This record gives sequence, structure tokens and C-alpha cells, in this order.
Amino acid sequence: MQIPGQRQDWLGRLKSGLTKTRSGLTSMFTGEKVDEAFFEEMEERLLLADCGLPATELLMQKVRDTVYQKSLTRPEDVRLVLRDAVFDLLRPLETSMGVDRARPLVMMVVGVNGAGKTTSIGKLANHYAEIGYSVLLAAGDTFRAAAREQLDVWAQRSNVDVISAEGSDPGAVAFDSVQAGMSRNKHIVICDTAGRLPTQLHLMEELKKIKKVLGKAKMDAPHEIVLVVDATNGQNALQQIKAFNDALTLTALVVTKLDGTAKGGILAAMSMSTRVPVAFIGVGEKLGDLRPFSPREFANALVGIDTDGNQNP
Repeated sequence: MQIPGQRQDWLGRLKSGLTKTRSGLTSMFTGEKVDEAFFEEMEERLLLADCGLPATELLMQKVRDTVYQKSLTRPEDVRLVLRDAVFDLLRPLETSMGVDRARPLVMMVVGVNGAGKTTSIGKLANHYAEIGYSVLLAAGDTFRAAAREQLDVWAQRSNVDVISAEGSDPGAVAFDSVQAGMSRNKHIVICDTAGRLPTQLHLMEELKKIKKVLGKAKMDAPHEIVLVVDATNGQNALQQIKAFNDALTLTALVVTKLDGTAKGGILAAMSMSTRVPVAFIGVGEKLGDLRPFSPREFANALVGIDTDGNQNP
């Protein structure tokens, strides 16, 4: 839960983070008429924002139908229609981790190299610690010293515990961490894993092994299997989601680096293709720049509408 001041701060960060995507979408709303050229430009801009063809076609159909039904003639009115269409498309992606359904809740976090996985784990730990949950981190990327050191730094920033063992089997670290989480009565155990490409089949098999080990450490674990996705990868991210989902059956996504791309429409493509829920999104490097995904907040920020309904560039 966010208190009002925190929520307004987050909305500002979200709006700022989506500037690159929004600027590519919204300049057409400053025009004077809604005609076929306007619709063609909107379709092109949605595709350039990496919404993908299926999502773009669906959004365009909804916008056209509403514009004709309501006889809208002003571009600024169409902006609201697009916002509502984006919200309806993204709404099925919203999810909650449901932390209180298990103690500890065991979260296994996976991703390709460079997606921001370890950083996202640190921010997740901070988010949960801020709202009163005790967190333990498992440094499961056992062969990259920098990953363990990075996780230690994040743990210190958020004042949470971390289990680490240099050169150990990642499954053993995962097992020990869950056991430690139970003995210390932690609310959440978040297990880091080494980054890997879906084409590295032996490493994907290692993830399956870690998943099984977590189940041995605690019968119903892991409760969440989370893939960290880099938004700057655009449509390529869809293939990553499919591959990791096929191997592990993902429960949620964390979408990072939305501030560094004009491809924020990739969430629309995710809704049409992968349908794996989005739990958190990231729009910056600071601790508070990763927050739970809200389709309504995202749709508003994407098309430049604030919480009071005012339209912005």
C-alpha cells in the first residue's frame, strides 16, 4: 500500500519514465481534426511503440468504434478513448503477489543477462520491507562474484538479510535460504539465479533443478516464479517470456527499463501474446523506481493524462 504522498511521487516518476514512449504517441492529439489520416498516424505510432500488430489492430478497432458511435471530432477527446482502450487491454495483466498466503513466501527470480534481475530483486526487497514485511535474499548466482556483492549492497540499503556462499551449487544456496527463512520466521524469501539465455538448454535445466530443490525445502515452494524482462528489448522480450514460461511456468513478470525506451507499448503486446501477469514495473535506477503495476496508472501516463483527467504533453 502507498500513502498519498508516496503515490503522487510514484505517479510523477512513472510519467517521467514513460516520456520517450509517450512523446511518440501523443503529438498527434494537438491537431484540429479527426479523419482517416489521423487514424493512420495513430496506428503507425502504436506500432512504433512496439504494441505489436494484434494489439494495435485491437486498439484501433476500439478507438474507431467509439469515435464513430459518439461522433467525436476533437483529437483531445480521442486521447481519452485511447487511454480507456489501453486500460481495458492491460487490465488482465494486473496481479498481486499475495505475500500473506505462505510464510515464508518463496519467490524464484529468473532472467537473461543484463535484464536488471539482481537490481530488481534489491528493489523488490526494499518495497516489501517498506510496507512491513521481513525479507531474506538468496544469492543464487553463485559463480558471478559481482552478483553476490551487488545483492549484499542492496540488502544493506534495505536492511534485509542475505544468504550467500561463493562457488556453491545454486540449488544448495536456494535450499539453505528457504530453511533459514523458515527458522527466522521471515515473510518472504527471494532467490536470485544466474542470468541465462533461453537457448542455453543446460542452464535452463539448472533452473528446473533449482525449482525442484525449492519444493524439497518447502513443500509448496516456489510460490512465485518471476521473470525480469528488459523493456528495451521490445518484441524480442516476447520470445524470452515464452521460453521461460515453457520451462518453468511463470507466475509473474517484472518489466524493467521502461524509462530507457520508446517501446513502452510492449506491455500491450504482452497482453495479447504471453498473458503472463505483470507484477511490477521499473522506470529508473533509484530504490523507489520499481512499483506494483497498475493498468490505470500506466494507461494514463502512457497517453499523458493525469489523475484529475487533465491532458499533458
